[in-house]
This record gives sequence, C-alpha cells and structure tokens, in this order.
Amino acid sequence: MRRADRLFQIVQHLRARRLTTAAQLAQWLSVSERTIYRDVRDLSISGVRVRGEAGVGYELDRSYELRPIMFTPEEIDAAVFGLPMVEAFCGPDLTPHVHSALAKISLALPSERRAEIDATRLFAPSFAADRKA
Repeated sequence: MRRADRLFQIVQHLRARRLTTAAQLAQWLSVSERTIYRDVRDLSISGVRVRGEAGVGYELDRSYELRPIMFTPEEIDAAVFGLPMVEAFCGPDLTPHVHSALAKISLALPSERRAEIDATRLFAPSFAADRKA
C-alpha cells in the first residue's frame, strides 16, 4: 500500500470510530505501530486535527472534513455495479435514487476519474418487471 493511501485509510478509520489505538490501526493496515505513530504525527503536522496520544488512542476532531471523497477503482466498480442491481431487484420506486446516487458519485470524483464510471466492465442486468400484474 502506498503511503498516501495508508494516510487516507488512517483518516477514514479515525472518522468511523470515537477512539482508535495505534495497535488497531497497525493491525488493520498491516504495518507496525511505529509506522502509525509517524503517520499520525505527519497527519497532524499537515493540518488533520487528530487528538490523542500514543498508548491511549486517537480520534479525529468531529469538525474536520475530508474533501473530496476519493474512491478506489474497485469502489467505483462496486457502486456502478451494485446500484443498478438495486434498481433491477427493488423496482421502480428506487430508480430515481439510484440515478441520483450515481450522479453524486460521479461528481465526487475528479474529472479525470469520471470516465471510470463509463469504462467499468461490470454489467448489471435489468430484470424490471411490471409489478402491477
């Protein structure tokens, strides 16, 4: 895993929990605790509001926002494949929400990554049936 990806993952883990120890982060990210300590220090220096200390745990200041959302290519594939499956199996009531979610995902991506949505090789068949019958 690249260091930038690891730093991003640390922030994501800290956003998801109240208090997270370096040991937990090290286990989840398959690195040493010492690497986590260095990464947390570097995140703090770069302006990410991390509170806590070694041996106690870390938490992210709740007012901190991480923008823009960065999706991995696999997450894009999952959304582009999964949302049409939801539409296909759950019927027309969710159709506008599926299209809205896909549009939001597209807008959250940098312009150079938006093409990945159209380029996905995954295909979700449509089984839409008339449910009134």
